[in-house]
Amino acid sequence: MISDLDETIRQLLIAELPIKNGEIEVAFEQPKREWSSRLSRPTVNFFLYDLRENPVLRTHQWEAVNQGGNGDIARMKRTPFRVDCYYMITTWAAEPEDEHRLLSRVLMTLFKYPTIPENRLVEGLKSQQFPVPARLAQHDKLTNPAEVWSSLDNEMRPSISYIITLALDPWSEITGPIVRTLTLRAGQATSLPLNVGIEKEGRVEKNFIGGSVRRKQDKQPLAGIEVAVKGTGLFTVTDEKGHFVLGNLPQNDYTLVVWTGGTHPVEQPIRVPAVDSTYDVWV
Repeated sequence: MISDLDETIRQLLIAELPIKNGEIEVAFEQPKREWSSRLSRPTVNFFLYDLRENPVLRTHQWEAVNQGGNGDIARMKRTPFRVDCYYMITTWAAEPEDEHRLLSRVLMTLFKYPTIPENRLVEGLKSQQFPVPARLAQHDKLTNPAEVWSSLDNEMRPSISYIITLALDPWSEITGPIVRTLTLRAGQATSLPLNVGIEKEGRVEKNFIGGSVRRKQDKQPLAGIEVAVKGTGLFTVTDEKGHFVLGNLPQNDYTLVVWTGGTHPVEQPIRVPAVDSTYDVWV
């Protein structure tokens, strides 16, 4: 993925500077004296000197993956790591004026793109889950250039920080049956901490149910449909995926009432908690 990022930067500069007939080289080398002494044409160099996780964007949460039409299977995955890639930009030419002119052109090009355009991303970067932000010339980066050039054994020259944030996804997708009923029990514990049980006397149990409203003809979910549990006062509206959640309900038999805009609402008997059935309504 890092090599894809390098190629993305290269193609962005070739297209936007523009660079024709290889008149300017775009390199990703460690700018040591031995390397710079071999240069034969003007060069823009992006030296990747550090990578680290971005803690501000850290959101290692579970999120639902697009189910692809299968309403009986839940697909979950953790969000990717966000990693900052730190580049040091330098320009190389025979004359200082040419170096400064080239550096100005590079800065003007990169400043235009605080986010790398999707159509510029190559290969593996095309599947990035988030936009790819880029920060140029940050004041708190490369604060001691003398040390940098001393360690590289080369002459000091203007060096600009360039930070691009990528999403790295090492996680595997987890699948399982969709949870239709959530049961909450409260009461006096019988034994702790190894074997958790609740005494029957004084135990309180509440159930929360979830289902969907779909059209019979094409199995499409219906959003904005009113759903209620008859005789309880519980009422909700389906979301954009046709899903609804209702609660809390003691264990019992109930009737779901669904208003679809017709003359009469659709009624469907349910058992809470359900064992082999679901709370889905087909209209």
